[in-house]
Amino acid sequence: MAITAGLLPHLLVLIFLTSSTAAAPGGGKWDLLLSNIGISAMHMQLLNNDRVVILDHTDFGASNISLPNNRCRNNSRDQTLKIDCTAHTVEYDVASNSIRPLYVFTDTWCSSGAVMPDGSLMQTGGFNDGDRTVRVIEPCNDGSCDWQESNNSVLTKSRWYSTNHILPDGRQIIVGGRGQFTYEFYPKRAGADQSYNLPFLSQTNDPRIENNLYPFVFLNVDGNIFIFSNNRAILFDYINGVVVRNYPAIPGGDPRNYPSSGSAVLLPLQLGGANVTADVLVCGGAPKGSFTSANNRRFVRALNTCGRIRITDPNPQWVVETMPLARVMGDMVLLPNGNIFIVSGGSSGTAGWDLGRDPVLTPIIYRPNNPELKFEAQNSSSIPRMYHSTAVLLRDGRVLISGSNPHAYYSFTGVLFPTDLSIETYSPDYLDPRLARVKPQIVSPASHSQIGYGQELNITFTSQGRINRDFIKVTMVAPPFSTHAFSMNQRMLVLNNGDDSSGVVTSLGKTGYQVRVVTPGSSSLAPPGYYILFVVYREVPSQGIWVKVK
Repeated sequence: MAITAGLLPHLLVLIFLTSSTAAAPGGGKWDLLLSNIGISAMHMQLLNNDRVVILDHTDFGASNISLPNNRCRNNSRDQTLKIDCTAHTVEYDVASNSIRPLYVFTDTWCSSGAVMPDGSLMQTGGFNDGDRTVRVIEPCNDGSCDWQESNNSVLTKSRWYSTNHILPDGRQIIVGGRGQFTYEFYPKRAGADQSYNLPFLSQTNDPRIENNLYPFVFLNVDGNIFIFSNNRAILFDYINGVVVRNYPAIPGGDPRNYPSSGSAVLLPLQLGGANVTADVLVCGGAPKGSFTSANNRRFVRALNTCGRIRITDPNPQWVVETMPLARVMGDMVLLPNGNIFIVSGGSSGTAGWDLGRDPVLTPIIYRPNNPELKFEAQNSSSIPRMYHSTAVLLRDGRVLISGSNPHAYYSFTGVLFPTDLSIETYSPDYLDPRLARVKPQIVSPASHSQIGYGQELNITFTSQGRINRDFIKVTMVAPPFSTHAFSMNQRMLVLNNGDDSSGVVTSLGKTGYQVRVVTPGSSSLAPPGYYILFVVYREVPSQGIWVKVK
């Protein structure tokens, strides 16, 4: 049978979907954007102006990018350079593919952060003179914005290797840190500026290794928070300071948090039904004892398992799945279509200075709803991304990846894994030009529109080719703060599924469509702030638009 031009887009979609269930490696495309952004990307966050804020730390000496206007840091507490005229944080402009140096005074080494409801990035803690500091940068389009820093006594405890998460009321909870078995909130409330004990963090702490650093924290759909530390997890009522539930230990009992450095993600929340369920996926890491072995120059093979648990079940149990590749220090990125992209890291050793080995150049896509084959290897990168590398989703559907510096200083020669200052993107298969005809294009609402809770939202979009309206869905993604193999505050909601009026698609002429969805019903489902909204046809997403949930 001859293939007509009208059938070609549908055929390509079928080919694309069929290939997703095959055992052979998938595709995807890698592009090197810049070979030198000036710093190594220890931390990354996408803001709602499509700029990515990138940070390293200040206590290692000069970076490879100068501060503008002959500006210098004059810091008597700096452990390497008291006067430093280079930048340790930059802004990457996605549209222009350019870098702008920013100024930060206090040390952001192994710090944490998340975006506030107003769109500003709040960044907390670190090392040395930055361990109790709060830093804020507001997005701008004219190059005028920069970091605003508090003094080093705003946080009540030293927060080094802690985790942040946005709460339903718009505040951030800051959990743990090196030597800290506590949590606190920011912004502070009058008369409530203290920290609070969390015995679970001390119970999961190995004093020789501290496998409870950068705990995995997710807001559950009931408003409590899920906290995973070492190999165990709890559901925590932070308002009353009560553990609501103790989950079983992950099978095998191996640690998954820093320095064992697996990664974790809250799987997409399917809205629309009476009861919203929530699943957490924890992948990779290093077996028990790996950190000690690596310090003795014996590099143990990383874990190749993922544990998945439905944290809303009455009797939740872990289900173990096997990845095609072992991985430690990998990043997990929620893609617009609900799949998970797992990238970077090594296949032996642990996190820490020069403790990782055998780079994993091949990323994996995990399809949570595919019962036949959940994992699929993708095309490989040529750049090792080891300790201190990061990855974030961009609004156009690409994944931005940068960093890798397993050294206390910048080392470009004479080392196994040189410091890497490049930045690249991975374009998943859904960005294949052959799928352009079925790619949705959002017409309305306009980007940066404000939406409320539990409201009907009409989204107009176009498609060059004919589409089957039964395969349209709408997703919303909260862009995370990525550092040390964990993306804080990463969250996705699927809006058009359920027994109500959500997900109704109508035709508007030959190429136009309108999909009617219902926005999340509460701030426990979607904390206030900026999200990227996508229309997805089968597995092919539109370019996203920014929406503000308020």
